[in-house]
Amino acid sequence: MPVRTYLYVGCCNRPTPYFASANGRGIAAFVFDEASGAAEPLGVTEGIDNPTFLSVDGDGRALHANSEVFGWDEGTVSAYAVDLASGALAYLEKQPSRGSITAHHSRDRTGRFLLVANYGMGPVEGRPNRSLAILPIRAGGGLAPAVAEATHHGQGPDAGRQERPHAHCVLATPDNRFLAVADLGIDQLVLYRFDAATGAIEPAGALDLPPGCGPRHFVFDAAGRFAYLVNELGSSVASLRFDAAAGAFSLLGLELTVPAAAAGSNHCSEIRLSPAGRFLYVANRGHDSLSILRIDADGRAVLQGTVPSGGRTPRHFAFDPSGRFLAVANQDSDRISLFAVDAATGALVPTGRDIATGTPTCIAFCRIET
Repeated sequence: MPVRTYLYVGCCNRPTPYFASANGRGIAAFVFDEASGAAEPLGVTEGIDNPTFLSVDGDGRALHANSEVFGWDEGTVSAYAVDLASGALAYLEKQPSRGSITAHHSRDRTGRFLLVANYGMGPVEGRPNRSLAILPIRAGGGLAPAVAEATHHGQGPDAGRQERPHAHCVLATPDNRFLAVADLGIDQLVLYRFDAATGAIEPAGALDLPPGCGPRHFVFDAAGRFAYLVNELGSSVASLRFDAAAGAFSLLGLELTVPAAAAGSNHCSEIRLSPAGRFLYVANRGHDSLSILRIDADGRAVLQGTVPSGGRTPRHFAFDPSGRFLAVANQDSDRISLFAVDAATGALVPTGRDIATGTPTCIAFCRIET
């Protein structure tokens, strides 16, 4: 059956004090060749502010994009229909995110709810100031107003970055019974019981992480027994065991992602498991590299080494659907760097087929069988 693959890139297009540039125009789209790694520009969807995080749903028919705008009391999440024949995006609608600096979203395991994490800036007594919001996904990919929400409390030891809660990533557990939220500001992985029928949530505890580590993003392994969490401030990966019955995490160990001498000036960003689950990859901003870690038999991630990311400030990366290529959004180089992936060793080799686009912050692939 013929296959067509699209590559979508969220690009910063409004000045933000914590970004060096805003050279994007909106959501850039490309046709991606899974055989060669070549990308052909399709165009840019404008009319959206700072689409710094985006994703495509499981059947490739809808794309959702966060608007992360400094100074707004509340971000938004926009929904687009994907034209399967052309890759063009058609605007559907948007909903408020119920908090400021809307950083991340994911879908629950049924695909019926969009789970939204708000980093949050400004006074903690401001409104609406929600760390987490649950938005129903309409038929066709549109979004309904939030049906559940939660606000985190506390702070961490880093006065400059942990002055308040900063939710940065939310994922449903593999069995869809819980939601886990990595909060950089309070050094916790916060858990909620989740009702997949209604979207309702209720607190279910938290895992305390080392003070000042700043948890950012995390992933589950395919079997749902382990999770791997990257710490932005500590330049480390936490290997976690997950007890599905109890809905609880335990810490197995920490591993630095860069040499100890570089950790102080580095801030980790994205984390992904290889398609086969044998290797873990982390992006390092400051060190401007990608860390390659192997997963040991006991589930721990162990650093193998690092490779240059191909540009400055690698904020995000994603595997193409074939798993043969890794695309890296080098935010401050206006470039997506492409690497060939060695499935046997985990090695990354530059392909020389880099993609030019302004201030890329997030990448999403979409494979369509025609």
